[in-house]
Amino acid sequence: MCGIAGIAAPADDPGHAGDFSPALDRMSGALVHRGPDAGGRWQGGKVLLAHRRLGVIDPGRGADQPMHSPDGRFQIVYNGEVYNFKELRSALPGHPFRTNSDTEVVLAAWADRGDRCLKQLEGMFAFAIWDVQGEELTLVRDRFGEKPVYYAQLGKRLLFASELRALLASDMVPRELDQEALIDHMRHGAVHGPSTLVQGVRMLQPGHLLRWSASGGIRIRRWWNMAESVDPAVGDLPRAELLRQVRDRFFHAVEKRLVADVPVGAFLSGGIDSSAVVGAMAQVSATPVHTFTITFDEAEFSEARFAKIIAEKFGTKHTEIRLRPEEMLHLLPQALAGMDHPSADGPNTWVVSKMTKEAGITVALSGLGGDELFAGYEVFKRSLALLRNRHITAFPRPLRNLAAYLMQKARPGAAGWKAAELLKLSAWRVADTYPLARLSLGDGELRKLLTGPLGPDAVAADVRHELEEVHAARLPPLAQVSLAELGSYLVDTLLRDTDQMAMAHALEVRAPFLDHTLASLVMGVPDRAKFPHTPKKLLTDALGDLLPKEVVHRPKMGFTLPWDQWMREPLRHFCAVRMESLGRRAQFDASGVKHLWERFLSRDPAITWTRVWMLVVLEEWMQANQVE
Repeated sequence: MCGIAGIAAPADDPGHAGDFSPALDRMSGALVHRGPDAGGRWQGGKVLLAHRRLGVIDPGRGADQPMHSPDGRFQIVYNGEVYNFKELRSALPGHPFRTNSDTEVVLAAWADRGDRCLKQLEGMFAFAIWDVQGEELTLVRDRFGEKPVYYAQLGKRLLFASELRALLASDMVPRELDQEALIDHMRHGAVHGPSTLVQGVRMLQPGHLLRWSASGGIRIRRWWNMAESVDPAVGDLPRAELLRQVRDRFFHAVEKRLVADVPVGAFLSGGIDSSAVVGAMAQVSATPVHTFTITFDEAEFSEARFAKIIAEKFGTKHTEIRLRPEEMLHLLPQALAGMDHPSADGPNTWVVSKMTKEAGITVALSGLGGDELFAGYEVFKRSLALLRNRHITAFPRPLRNLAAYLMQKARPGAAGWKAAELLKLSAWRVADTYPLARLSLGDGELRKLLTGPLGPDAVAADVRHELEEVHAARLPPLAQVSLAELGSYLVDTLLRDTDQMAMAHALEVRAPFLDHTLASLVMGVPDRAKFPHTPKKLLTDALGDLLPKEVVHRPKMGFTLPWDQWMREPLRHFCAVRMESLGRRAQFDASGVKHLWERFLSRDPAITWTRVWMLVVLEEWMQANQVE
């Protein structure tokens, strides 16, 4: 796991005369936290490449990067892990391998097959390969977007890096706020790719690659599509065989992610997903599993009891991280400084990653993706209910509009306006109803907070486009919800938070549920087998007696800190100062921001802590990165 950066420009670019080296050094310096073990750079012709290394597989200096092919044609900077690299290596017997690293295997596979090798790679990765002979640079991102890569096209130049702040460190990218992305962030609590909050900076989408050449500019294409990878024959499997395959693929996914030459642990919340990962680890690992749980004095937020049940059942070396308000106050500035993108939930991951790294762990497994694949969120249940009641959309529009108006009057707040918007829709397909599910702020509220016009919802447009594509339209409704979740909330919020906050401590996080062979199976399962009456029934049945009943049937809590209490008490001044500063920005309406803060302090049930904290963190990020 590492950090990558680079600059590509035509030979006649004026910058070459002045040398891009200082800019590249600043970019690399901004990524040291991702790769504290080694740093390297390469320059040749039109391209400069930089790498910061966190040694996980073959951590010796011989596997440092940039790395070149034996004939010198290809140069690579690579971030991530390809878990099946040993199998791929055995299929390349003629290659003179010099290391035991997965990086060299990826480089050899590329030299042998070009981008056709990508579908053979099992893992998470973002890398750049420069073809010296063809004078072409290729950027690649993994299937689900576990590893990030950002880029900026400045005329004929291309800059890329693992983090947005590394591009800003180049001093070539203007620190200008992207107005449309700001609205996107306000709507959903995160910017939907490929946009970022910085004008002109884009993120390469999951399962995509980008090619740059001096003569042809940039070209982007998709190399993997989740919906296209689903096997339609899955729906015909007998239930016993289906459960066996789900269990086998899940255990195999966990086992693959234990491959490392450094200590491996696991995040354990005590929920089904993280407990399943720990249970599988305990069965396939030759050594005791090291697990980590955050606990709170506030009992309603603490999952310590359930985590302890799992730790005792599987004999893990268990560490409870007790987090008190005064400690979070002390750590909060560091956690916010670790954000490459503003994130309301990011500090949660920052704290557990810090403690995990300090315990000597370099790789941690996580239950990320379990809810998205196995229908664990409320949005799955609501989507099915809406489909069953879609006859409501046949009522005359004026009658539905009146019902929407009365609904919003009777139920102020998110539940009311979301229900009202649903009543206004002409259809209740997943493609129509899902875009409302993850909204943080509706357009009515946004108009009170922002001074400029509101554009269309990027997430809604993208979800509709994806779900109306022929392969996606054939999927069962719950799989369509999964596809929407994977392409928006998971990649835009959860995976981005995990990468930036864990890598702030040089901690690599691996997610077995995001194994594409497991996902392609689960996505083809009919709804009746996946969600007959309780969430994640398919997963828990497939695991058999692996998990205790107390964990399987416990109420879902989610991993969050007690921000609602903290923001009104120990964090009140911190939040007030930033809300006031945000209100002075040209993009925001000062009275609207002030009114929102006052309503939160007065405990208005329509104003949740997430809406306010999202703005506090946004202002902190803009100040830290000098983005105006």
